[in-house]
Amino acid sequence: MGFLTEHQLSLIFGLLGNIVSFLVFMAPIPTFYKICKKKSSEGFQSIPYVISLLSAMLLLYYGFLKTNAYLIITINGIGCVIEVIYLTLYIIYAPKKEKLFTVRLVISNIGAFGLIMVTTIFLLKGSKRVNAIGWICAIYNLAVFAAPLSIMMRVIRTKSVEFMPFTLSLFLTLCATVWFFYGYFVRDFFIALPNVMGFLFGISQMILYIIYKDAANKDVEANMKQQESNAEIKLSSFVNSKFYPQADQPETISHNCLFTAKSCNV
Repeated sequence: MGFLTEHQLSLIFGLLGNIVSFLVFMAPIPTFYKICKKKSSEGFQSIPYVISLLSAMLLLYYGFLKTNAYLIITINGIGCVIEVIYLTLYIIYAPKKEKLFTVRLVISNIGAFGLIMVTTIFLLKGSKRVNAIGWICAIYNLAVFAAPLSIMMRVIRTKSVEFMPFTLSLFLTLCATVWFFYGYFVRDFFIALPNVMGFLFGISQMILYIIYKDAANKDVEANMKQQESNAEIKLSSFVNSKFYPQADQPETISHNCLFTAKSCNV
């Protein structure tokens, strides 16, 4: 069997990118199952889903402008539908304040996307339009990949990985890797570049998780030992108060004697 051509490799990595991206899009299902079951947004924020929706919309538009970008169109079309469903469920079950905030964000997103479309359609032609949307997508996705920096700083500060699940970091890193190779083999700079940063940020998150996971486990063990110690102290106090009334409780005078002379002379 000979070596695969660049076209075949781009197809393979594009299909892998679709599969991994679909899994990432489906990752919040347990969260929204909980939201629907409890009929409450449970304190979750809508911002990540609004950001993902705009990213998918921009890449979908870019895919339509490009030639033979069917794999970009497919996954981002699916992503738009999934994110709209998530946001609809969030708006239904969120408290009034969060509901209004989310609606404003969605309207702002649609307005920004509409402005980009109108501007590029009427002011730019051909390759200039494609390049303009490509740059917008690249810059926006770079910002999206850099967004977890605040979470990474929080992990370093608190030594807790509670808000940075390893599985999500792993899938985002894998997603960035396969889309980088897709962009490389189809010679699409606007797809490849942001995913280099996505890969680096993903690796950094996983390294932080490995470093601070053990620290978190040690803290849990220390807390458990402290709780056990407190429980023993409380039990000891209870036993002493049960068998020795306050006026007659024994006094400890050394490590080898548990009772006072009064108790020993009984």
